[in-house]
Amino acid sequence: MGDDSARWPRVIVHADMDAFFAAVEQLDNPELLGRPLLVGGTGRRGVVCTASYEARPFGCRSAMPMAEARRRCPQAVVLPPNFARYQEVSGKVMGVFHRFSPLVEPLSLDEAFLDMTGAEGIFGPPEEMGRRLRAEVREATGGLTVSAGVAASKYVAKVASDFRKPDGLTVVPPGTETTFLWPMSVTRLWGVGPKTGEVLKRAGMETIGDVARRDGRDIEKLLGEIGTRLHALAWGRDEREVVSEREAKSIGAETTLEEDLRGREEILPHLRKAAARVGRHLRKEGLLAGGVRVKLKTGTFHLRTRQALLKPPTDSEATLLSVATNLLADFDLTEPMRLVGLAAFNLIPGGGRHLQDGLFDAPDQERARRLDRTLDELRERFGTGAVRWGSDEDG
Repeated sequence: MGDDSARWPRVIVHADMDAFFAAVEQLDNPELLGRPLLVGGTGRRGVVCTASYEARPFGCRSAMPMAEARRRCPQAVVLPPNFARYQEVSGKVMGVFHRFSPLVEPLSLDEAFLDMTGAEGIFGPPEEMGRRLRAEVREATGGLTVSAGVAASKYVAKVASDFRKPDGLTVVPPGTETTFLWPMSVTRLWGVGPKTGEVLKRAGMETIGDVARRDGRDIEKLLGEIGTRLHALAWGRDEREVVSEREAKSIGAETTLEEDLRGREEILPHLRKAAARVGRHLRKEGLLAGGVRVKLKTGTFHLRTRQALLKPPTDSEATLLSVATNLLADFDLTEPMRLVGLAAFNLIPGGGRHLQDGLFDAPDQERARRLDRTLDELRERFGTGAVRWGSDEDG
């Protein structure tokens, strides 16, 4: 695949550090190099945060119970996580990313998207961008490796970064997405976990190409709204923007859970409460949100985020919740989650032309805003617990 940069409408890089926590431990203690290493909780309910590449042939992986990982690889060295050290090294990595682009969207301590569109004159064609980025990360960290995927969309770049791990670089030029994606298992589609994967396979769709070749309406009938998204991804279509944390202030709400939760139905009530808090704050400050971000932190302390832009901007908690609920389809909700959060970003002043052009041109939207204002007044007078959605659990 050649690098004709003129054909690239966008240049999106997904950079993912290789076995980050374990690699930092091996960097700090060279005696651990070449040995299977498990980083994670050592107690009765401990889970693996990261398994080194030497431990993975034994079937060890992140989110696995530590007891199971130790049974599979009894010779592994087991270390508790040192998050302060990982954050220190992550700061160096993110510093490198920001030298390449002002548009950096961190997904966790060890993973980020970069929008490098138009940077060819500085860093060379897309493949050279990836090479230079990886070389600078290695130099800045004293030897850690990062795998990178370069494509015209976030989804394809993410898949590409996993393609040649560890220490790999995969470039997927525009027009070659289907050649790259279609032979892969349906489980490589963003948002397809074990359950959805089984549904697709029972319907005769084993590969991404099988999904692409089906009529999109059939996929939607089978899976609902997520089916439309999956069909687009199977063709390599993903218009989501890289949104930098530096771009605009955000208003967020999050809850650290007393017990880890799994699955959409368990997470949704906490997302609903966050949407209510964020919507109320937006209306109080007279702001509208141009985007919504959902934030989940796994039981192994890995941060996962997904986001979407809003057209028109809104301060409606119902709209925030609806978009956030749709974003849940992009997470692997079979993982246990310890934190649920929602944030509004790309904030603009409310009222005036923005509302006239968007929110007030539909009677349903105006009724929703009146309802929000009424709920705000009730909560102001009687407390935040005075109004609850009927599906919320008691307490």
